[in-house]
Amino acid sequence: MRIDSHQHFWKLSRGDYSWMKPEMKVLHRDYLPEDLKPSLQTHKIDRTVLVQAAPTIAETDFLLELAKKQDFIAGVVGWLDLESNDLPSLLELYSRQHKLVGLRPMLESLPDDDWILNPRVLDSLRIIAQLDFPFDFLVHTRHLPHVAKVLEEVSGLRAVIDHIAKPEIKAQKLEPWKSLIRDLAQHKNLYCKLSGMITEADHDFWNPEHLRPYIEHVVECFGPERIMFGSDWPVCLLAGSYDQVVGTLETVLNPLLDEASARAVYGENAARFYKLKG
Repeated sequence: MRIDSHQHFWKLSRGDYSWMKPEMKVLHRDYLPEDLKPSLQTHKIDRTVLVQAAPTIAETDFLLELAKKQDFIAGVVGWLDLESNDLPSLLELYSRQHKLVGLRPMLESLPDDDWILNPRVLDSLRIIAQLDFPFDFLVHTRHLPHVAKVLEEVSGLRAVIDHIAKPEIKAQKLEPWKSLIRDLAQHKNLYCKLSGMITEADHDFWNPEHLRPYIEHVVECFGPERIMFGSDWPVCLLAGSYDQVVGTLETVLNPLLDEASARAVYGENAARFYKLKG
């Protein structure tokens, strides 16, 4: 089974998407399941993981409603308030909906880079870890030292780094991202998504070779058993099509994988990490 571990849907009239600027013209429209289905069919993608794009419970509810109606959506990574005293009861309530498979705060857009280390947030992460509930880190390179502290503080947290932590691909800068990723990969409960990379490159002039050193480093550090393919559609459209995302990975990544590893990266790892059903 082939699984896209990271894609989005949104409806602008809901008004939750403050990060989406008018100059992001290609994104400034509704994106819903019928828009994605042709690409899934072309690339024989059986299921997807639908990820929140707004920090509200209304967003989580919206995505779960879509997931109820679409069999190809295997699970939803939603948002709940990690600073709320109601987090335990909310998590219990929402986890009864079997398609809620993970949580993600939008760390990259918060004013405090070390917000994740707030005592109340750490307490919430300990609850999440005790429940063995998956957690997504949406971060830039500057956040990685804080991610390292979280993983030291919260034993057993099963987490994944989205978009390989958004290194400076446009500038072809590897450090300090390269060293920080190597150190983080020592945490065996941590995974990494090969997603969101083309939007960190030069949107007009990138090519697969610009991504190669970043992809190869992630594979070297995490191994094929802890990485997963994600399209980051439709955000990827800022720099390229779904076809280009898949084609780039096939060009750079596939020569590094045997048949069993390819099955893991393109589906089995996501199914195991998110405990996907069906």
